[in-house]
Amino acid sequence: MDQTLHQRPAIELDGVHVTLPSRAGAIAILRGIDLIVPSGEAVAVVGPSGSGKSTLLMVIAGLERATAGKVAVAGADLGTLDEDGLARLRAAKIGIVFQSFHLVPTMTAIENVALPMEFLDQDGAFAIARASLDDVGLSHRESHFPGQLSGGEQQRVAIARALSTKPALILADEPTGNLDLATGAQVMDLLFTLKERTGATLLLITHDSELAKRCDRTVSLADGQIVKGGAKRA
Repeated sequence: MDQTLHQRPAIELDGVHVTLPSRAGAIAILRGIDLIVPSGEAVAVVGPSGSGKSTLLMVIAGLERATAGKVAVAGADLGTLDEDGLARLRAAKIGIVFQSFHLVPTMTAIENVALPMEFLDQDGAFAIARASLDDVGLSHRESHFPGQLSGGEQQRVAIARALSTKPALILADEPTGNLDLATGAQVMDLLFTLKERTGATLLLITHDSELAKRCDRTVSLADGQIVKGGAKRA
């Protein structure tokens, strides 16, 4: 059988709009986004501030609802899922790495990494979390709290958490934005290495042209629309 008949793309956006209310009237954040990302591809999303990059990621993650259009991720139509369904999809299929780490400050490194697996009632959550911390070179820091870790270490914990469930899709929003140049380079080397090892799809929001070049394709946004790189690929 032709594999394309049953292997759905990791991301399918069809005519996606996001419009938010404001005192001055409705503001169009995304305006008719069409995008297909095949499984296993690494895609960089670039564009000026305010172009809609982070909103695009939030829509793909199911953290922001599209006002119009269809959003499908890992074969699931996000428009048909309630908040609980979206949360379970994120926990099982999507790993998210934010610029500001988003670690729970009252939890140790290993507890932070185990969190999505505990949400899924997954057996052996702490054993997997320990192995994930080892993958990012932080097994010796498992009992430390985020406030006791450097920025680079916190981002590596965030990556370990994002990849602990072996997600089909990794979403990374300026993951080196709060790190110095050398630490940021180490973090991205790690992220790309783990992406290749797991075969996951990667959508990376970045302002760094060198990072974008490491991806298979670059999608450029401006004023809520794709202006380059959005062509559908087989």
